[in-house]
Formats: sequence, structure tokens, C-alpha cells
Amino acid sequence: MRRTFQPLLLLLTGAGVLRVSLFSDIGLRYVKEELQPFLVASGIVLCALGAIGARHDGLPVPSRPRHDGPRADPAPESAHGHHHTHGPRIAWLLLPPALALLLFAPPALGSYSATRDNPKIVEDYEHFEPLPAHDPVPLSLTEFIARVQQQEQQNLKGRTVLLQGFATPGENGTWDLTRLLFSCCAADAQSLSVTMHGAKAPPADSWVRVTGTWHPSGTLGTTSAAPALDVTSVRGIPEPAMPYLDRAPSAG
Repeated sequence: MRRTFQPLLLLLTGAGVLRVSLFSDIGLRYVKEELQPFLVASGIVLCALGAIGARHDGLPVPSRPRHDGPRADPAPESAHGHHHTHGPRIAWLLLPPALALLLFAPPALGSYSATRDNPKIVEDYEHFEPLPAHDPVPLSLTEFIARVQQQEQQNLKGRTVLLQGFATPGENGTWDLTRLLFSCCAADAQSLSVTMHGAKAPPADSWVRVTGTWHPSGTLGTTSAAPALDVTSVRGIPEPAMPYLDRAPSAG
């Protein structure tokens, strides 16, 4: 890579990072909300370094002072009046992701990743809040799975719940409602899935809201209970701004 292109590459990379972190919420597809300020700071630093490098390369080279003594032989690289300064060729590998961030944003992780990730283990709940009296009961996938497998009072028995997530193709005509959660960034994502019964599978990766009742399999309130739903309705929704945040859907 010629040295003249190095500042440009830094500027492109910085601009791409700022595009997904400062000027939109696209960066929340890849990192937690708490890390977004660090993305913004990184983009600013990269742009500043690129601007400094471009300005430095654009400055005229000072003329060499005259010497009264014998003239030394010119250095080999300046024998023809110019320098051939190159950076490492591997730096070109930064160009495709920089252009991708600048021109279009890769989507959030979806069903392909969910089928290859280890399922997330839902931690034991110390206390369950009382369920509202009306149906459907909006629940996150985390709370639904916890109530199905941990709540000995079996409060979900006969109740209609409202869940949301994206569709992941399953086996034998079933499909999963899935959420991907991460601790830091998309690289450490783990999946939560609830198996859907009684409804045709939506297109893979499409976001939906689902109502239904717990599909009897195993003993409700114990670890033998399957996280599954007998579906009564499915409705498509836009992808949330923060797809890795497992919150209960609004009842509206």
C-alpha cells in the first residue's frame, strides 16, 4: 500500500465507524449500548489520524541545504528524485470492511448464527412478579422460559402470552422464536429459543410477535418442561433498534 493511501484508509474507516455509531443506531447491531460511546471515540480518533496523515503528506519537502564539501552519493531510494514508500500490503484488507460500514451496514446476526451458537442457560429467578390479570401476558423470552421451567406455582398454565423475536427454521415442520443475547458484542452472542407449534413458519430471520399458550411437554414448573408454545396468532413486526435486548413486547 502506497503511503498516500494510508490516510485515506484511516479516514474511510473512521467515517464508517461514525456512520454506524454517531449518526445512527446501526452500531447497536454489533455492540451493547454501553459501548457505543467507545465506538464514537474510535471513529473520531481514526478520522483525526487520517486527516493529520493527509496534511503531513501534502506538505512540501524542505530543500536540502548546500554543502561546500564533496557531495555525497545520493541514497539509492532517491536516485531518481522520488521515494517509493510503501506500507504493508495486508493493510488493504481493511478497505472492504471500511467501505461496507460507509456504504451499507451488515445486518444483525440471525437464524444462521442461532443454529450454530450454544443455547443460553436462563439463570434461576429469585422472585417472580405477579402476572397481570388480562391476556395476553407480554413476556420476554428469558422470563417465559424461566416461568415455564422454574415457577412451581405453574402460573402460566392456561394463560395466553405475547412474545417477540425472529423466526428460525426448525425440524418436522416446527420453527423457533429466537433472540440472540450477548455480554459485550455480537462475537459472544448466545441464543434463546422457544419452539412454535400450530402455525406456518414465517420466512427465516423475519421478526414477529406471537400469541399462544404453553405447549404441554414435560411438567410445567420443572426443568422437564419444554419451552414451547401452541400458537394462536403471528404478526410481522420491524426489527427492533436494539435486537439483542430481550425485553417484553408492548401489549399494544
